[in-house]
Amino acid sequence: MASRTGDLVSPFQPAHQLDLDALLRYASVNVPDFPRSPSKFTISQFGHGQSNPTFLTEAGSGAAVKRYVLRKKPAGKLLESAHAVDREFQVLRALGDHTVVPVPKVFCLCNDPNVIGTAFYIMEFLEGRIFIDSKLPGVPPERRRAIYRATAKTLASIHSANVDMIGLGKYGRRDNYCRRQIERWAKQYTASTAEGKPASNPKMFQLIDWLRQNIPPEDSSGVAAGIVHGDFRIDNLVFHPTEDRVIGILDWELSTLGNQMSDVAHCCLPYTVVIGQNKHLDAGFEVTGIPEGIPSQAEFLDDYCSASGKPWPAKVWKFYVAFALFRGASICTGIYNRWLLGNASGGERARYVGNHANELINFAMDFIARKSVLPEYPPSVAQADAKQFGNGNKIQNVLDERGRFVPSQRVLELRNKLIKFMEDYIYPNEKEFEKLAQSDARLTIHPEEERLKEMARKEGLWNLWIPFDSAARARKLIFGEGPNSITDGGHDLLFGAGLSNLEYGYLCEIMGRSVWAPQIFNCSAPDTGNMEVLLRYGNKEQLEEWLIPLLEGKIRSAFAMTEPQVASSDATNIECSIKREGDSYIINGNKWWTSGAMDPRCRVLIVMGKTDFSEAKHKQQSMILVDIKIPGVHMKRPLSVFGFDDAPHGHAEISFENVYVPAKNILLGEGRGFEIAQGRLGPGRLHHCMRLLGAAERGMQLMAERALSRKAFGKFIAQHGSFLSEMAKCRIELERTRLLVLEAADQLDHLGNKRARGTIAMAKVAAPNMALKVLDMAIQVHGAAGFSTDTVLSHLWATARTLRVADGRDDVHLGTIAKLELQRAKL
Repeated sequence: MASRTGDLVSPFQPAHQLDLDALLRYASVNVPDFPRSPSKFTISQFGHGQSNPTFLTEAGSGAAVKRYVLRKKPAGKLLESAHAVDREFQVLRALGDHTVVPVPKVFCLCNDPNVIGTAFYIMEFLEGRIFIDSKLPGVPPERRRAIYRATAKTLASIHSANVDMIGLGKYGRRDNYCRRQIERWAKQYTASTAEGKPASNPKMFQLIDWLRQNIPPEDSSGVAAGIVHGDFRIDNLVFHPTEDRVIGILDWELSTLGNQMSDVAHCCLPYTVVIGQNKHLDAGFEVTGIPEGIPSQAEFLDDYCSASGKPWPAKVWKFYVAFALFRGASICTGIYNRWLLGNASGGERARYVGNHANELINFAMDFIARKSVLPEYPPSVAQADAKQFGNGNKIQNVLDERGRFVPSQRVLELRNKLIKFMEDYIYPNEKEFEKLAQSDARLTIHPEEERLKEMARKEGLWNLWIPFDSAARARKLIFGEGPNSITDGGHDLLFGAGLSNLEYGYLCEIMGRSVWAPQIFNCSAPDTGNMEVLLRYGNKEQLEEWLIPLLEGKIRSAFAMTEPQVASSDATNIECSIKREGDSYIINGNKWWTSGAMDPRCRVLIVMGKTDFSEAKHKQQSMILVDIKIPGVHMKRPLSVFGFDDAPHGHAEISFENVYVPAKNILLGEGRGFEIAQGRLGPGRLHHCMRLLGAAERGMQLMAERALSRKAFGKFIAQHGSFLSEMAKCRIELERTRLLVLEAADQLDHLGNKRARGTIAMAKVAAPNMALKVLDMAIQVHGAAGFSTDTVLSHLWATARTLRVADGRDDVHLGTIAKLELQRAKL
């Protein structure tokens, strides 16, 4: 069973007594919102952990008591560079302020030893659960799996943090981490076993020699470098009181920059050895049997690699586990030495760590003697599947080891199902859809479209775009805590497949190969962006009235922001007024390029205007939901893009003349429009970049087919050297843009919209420019046919060109990128 964080305290150890009066004076001045003149100020010591002494402080009066955690450097003579609480404070503050990594909020750091004897810092107290025993006794099997998966994803979130962007670029050296750590801990082991101290173990020096000879090549280059926690394990995590998710990572004493796979191996030690509070250590899960519900080591590593994008470590795993055991042995020896001196924070429990050190050395020597320690391939990518990569429409260019952005087996299955659907139903119907769009009945819906939508739903290819975090909020609002009953064969028809932005990227690209495909899967703009707004910011009534019909594909929507009379790339220029009058808002203004408004299924507009022209610059704008059928909404004219009117979807110029809208339709509240617009710039807008990758791939395919079948000047176009050179350049541009888009999606998942904005901006500049280059080359190879509607190339090109404006102007994105670059230079 789990222990509540507040229950892990124990009586004060004599070596750690503090001056409470001095501490109270300091906290009152330096901790924000600290209780004034508290009648109660108590402190007790956490017994869990063996490093820097940690205390629970309670301050307040009557029932109003606040809890804090104090963490200090031990007293007495310490090994050089150990117990640096100032570094703990630094990394916690950086991660807390700039990432979504779950860490306690830190309030203040005191380096003055005159206050309580040594340096210390104060942070928030997290009310939650800590699982002391990695076997999770008393936890149902299905929840064990969820807890371990949350652990893997939390570790991946640390390892995904961009240290240069959050001010930790100089937190440590990135190269030769393991090599330096081996020397450091060998030195500390020798110091802890010197004359008059615990005796050394000869096997330790054999282990040190083996490690020195087997350091993985990536260690010297720093290619696997980033934030290393240093002691990441399940009992250093605080889980939510009732939910199986991590709300805080503790004990950052050993954190630095370095080889992150060392963190992973340390976290996986319970599979090799179970380190408990007994006199002797127990063999790990892989020997004694894995408790029901806990994943195998390979499955846990697979979860981590999928979440972090790290390669499968089969070839180097023996080193990293042996390294973790070696370091643990050295640390245990140091703790035991401190216990003999009387200043070990773990108290009497530290008396056994001397035995533990020698047992860890034995476990390490046994481990390196094993022939095999991990399967060659992760469970989600079986060897047979790996050999198929590169055939037909499967993922290309995948090495035997998993690369940075190799999708999971689940995503591969969805991708292959999507490709088959495209080949069987979308491509064969493109000309039919285009024929209707060019006819007098252009603003009607092709009956085949609705049939294909129903097929897509049954195939589980519906609403794949929905981020799992947004879906969770909507489910809670609409259905409460209970499960959603609208399902079909286990697939949630309303809320998609629970994919991350990165996972959806592999699928969105496939849809981008056809201008008609996204709407078949209910994954088309502007509906996805509008639904994202409702998912994130709508209230229950708004979700029930508008979001559910949109998710079901019964209606469509449009986004009315751009105005003909102002430069709308600067949202503060918007002039449309939204004026409150009683229980209504009155809208007056003109909008254009309102994509989707011509569609006969369009029922709702999200309109951006100003509710208060006198407010601060970014607090004037609001967004409101408008029923397109109400009086005063006038379609002035349809607009075309390079001759394409994109019927029946369409792009409209709309006027709003005294349009009365219920006040309940306002989104999030008055003055929140700019905030919503910025949020909308994340996942929904990145989808354009993903689709552009697909458009470019379609261009490459058609280019190659034409070059292999068409002759000019006595030989096939594919035999001309100039063509080969240009085609190769197109492939290079496409592949590096794909990596940038996937990186942006990954950052969205791990850092959030705001912190990922720089990489998103780069993707938004790179993707349309790359697609235009590729499509232009494809058009060139087709000659006059490329300009016509006999192929999809001209339509794909027109769409790509609009996105250099519609997805935010290039120069605006470039400005964002440059400003962030200058900010980093100042850190």
